[in-house]
Amino acid sequence: MKKFATLCFALASTATLADEGMWQPHQLPDIATKLVNAGLKLNPNTLTDLTGFPMGAIVSLGGCTASFVSDKGLVATNHHCVYGSVQYNSTEDNNLLKNGFLAKSFKEELPATPGTRIYVTEEITPVTTIIKAGLGSDMTGAERYNSIEHSSKTLIAECESDNKYRCSVVNFHGGLEYYLFKQLTIRDVRLAHAPASSVGKYGGDVDNWMWPRHTGDYGFYRAYVGKDGQPADYSSDNVPYEPKHHLKVNKSSVDENDYIMVLGYPGRTNRYRTALEVENQFTWTYPQAKAYREEIIDLIHDNLALGSDARIKYESTLASLANYAKNYGSMVESYNKGTTLARKQSLESELSKWISADTSRQHKYGDALKGLNSLIKQDQQSQARDLILGYMNYSKMLNTANRLYRLSLESKKPNVERKSGYQERDIASFEQSMKAVNRRYDAQMDQKILLAMFKHYIQLPKAQRLASLDEFFNVGKNISEDQIQTKLTKMYQTTSLNEQNSRLAWMEKSPIDFANSDDPFIQLATATYAERKAIEEANEELSGNIQSYRPKYMEALIAYFNSKDLPVYADANSTLRVTYGNVKGYSPQDGLVATPFTTLEGIVRKDTGITPFDAPKKQLSLIKQKQYGEYAKQELGSVPVNFLGTLDITGGNSGSPTLNDKAEFVGLVFDGVYESIIGDWDYDTKLNRSIHVDIKYMLWVMEHVDGATNLIEEMDIVE
Repeated sequence: MKKFATLCFALASTATLADEGMWQPHQLPDIATKLVNAGLKLNPNTLTDLTGFPMGAIVSLGGCTASFVSDKGLVATNHHCVYGSVQYNSTEDNNLLKNGFLAKSFKEELPATPGTRIYVTEEITPVTTIIKAGLGSDMTGAERYNSIEHSSKTLIAECESDNKYRCSVVNFHGGLEYYLFKQLTIRDVRLAHAPASSVGKYGGDVDNWMWPRHTGDYGFYRAYVGKDGQPADYSSDNVPYEPKHHLKVNKSSVDENDYIMVLGYPGRTNRYRTALEVENQFTWTYPQAKAYREEIIDLIHDNLALGSDARIKYESTLASLANYAKNYGSMVESYNKGTTLARKQSLESELSKWISADTSRQHKYGDALKGLNSLIKQDQQSQARDLILGYMNYSKMLNTANRLYRLSLESKKPNVERKSGYQERDIASFEQSMKAVNRRYDAQMDQKILLAMFKHYIQLPKAQRLASLDEFFNVGKNISEDQIQTKLTKMYQTTSLNEQNSRLAWMEKSPIDFANSDDPFIQLATATYAERKAIEEANEELSGNIQSYRPKYMEALIAYFNSKDLPVYADANSTLRVTYGNVKGYSPQDGLVATPFTTLEGIVRKDTGITPFDAPKKQLSLIKQKQYGEYAKQELGSVPVNFLGTLDITGGNSGSPTLNDKAEFVGLVFDGVYESIIGDWDYDTKLNRSIHVDIKYMLWVMEHVDGATNLIEEMDIVE
């Protein structure tokens, strides 16, 4: 791979790299000096061994990160990462979200949400040459897209010849490079412990992305396998997985300026997008998406009583909606205050001058930006429709019917020709998602959400709407909101998709069965499929065309940065990365300085007794009595709760272990500060800060509040 360093470094024109960068494991020897200078005591080369220590202890949950912290498969992650499993096992009479959960023995552990997996990355193989071998300059966009898909699926099928593994082909730098990832997949995952939400979500949406923070955002899963030690489906006969490596827990935690690093699976950053994409994202997409999310949030709040069984079913959905609604709002606020767009435009101007200054560069890269932007403008023409159709999928009945019908069609094709999500490798997780519907679904709430999004849909210009969907609901014939609601009410009353056995039965039915069905949601899925498929095919054509320009644009950027001796790292894409830095406060605005630690006493000062500032009474009593046990930090005169770091993180890093200079577990990263949210697009070394739950606080709550001494005894704890 080419020499790496940072785009935002170039944009900011700073003299140092600070702690920016989400580094691939194989890159670490190239930045070894920086790691050592920051304080790493290990040999950086050891971090390149995926099956060695500590990389072998780091796992993905498919949206969050986690790590093994015992030799019996105990997995530490964030509370908000196990939240769905806590919600899944909660009822109005046994509300684990409110009360917390602790298994004092293996037998008491509860199955996680169906489909929950633990992925252990074992191999990363470059496959760029293989993927690009079938590409030609004269291909249509669809041909290019399908060629990449076919080559990827072929590689994946070969990699997954052993069903213990889940494989994926991931592109870097917009398709400039491709890698094949091979991950051991543990299918039996159980909930071991989660504190009450009044600890794990203390501060709730009010404190989300804020500092000072006092959130005990931690929870524990356990990985189980068959008696032969191999991954297996859930069975009472299964035994705890024994990982080759697990992290030692250092209860001394960290001090200000100490070296820390996070090993994890950051989701998505967009630091190499064009100015055109940036402007559209912040002036249209984020504001519109935020509005839709807040509308659904208000519907749930207004119609479902707190603590009711129906409300419990939507708590996980609410948490996700609220998290990103606040994220989008702060993104827009930061964008409007800053100079992101101006600096993007300046970079593109300088890049164009550099390309024009050399005939060979002009021949190689001259049309890259112009061609890319032309396709981006084309994509933006249908974005209003696409966003609304996407949010309509918050309706479980609509989404379920569409997926089931698609499965019936894809199942008739050879496996390698099926769309991702409908191949043989996907059937088990598909079935589990069908089983999980009722723990996330209430008919009246689902109907209200679909109606709300449908009202936005009918405001679209006729040319942007789906004729089949309009015909199904008689849109355009002076239909009133009451008429739409009446039709939806009848659909929800007569559908059988709200029953698990019915959904599972539909997985085995043919397209003819769907065509002859009298289930209204099945009828809707079949009636609209052709148009939805046409939209999908148009998007694939566009995506394929973009694939002929985006890699070229990225290659030009990398060459430009290299010409200035500026390094470049790849955008986050849910693959294993390492980010490093130090424990450090910051100054969010003129006249204010944020120190890097919060303490137990801050919980008491914030507490109102009302959600989200309603700490357990036992916890408040212990704090007032200064019952710190062995977890007090002398310099603070109390137990640290959360701390700040300079690490470069994003969504997906949630649950990543925070490690010290010897790769010992000292906490969990779970958030960033408000001022650094825009870091997904534009990194600022002065304002970017990560928020971590301190291991001292985790252990203090586990021992003194929840009595989770069995888990503490299971871990290797050092000082």
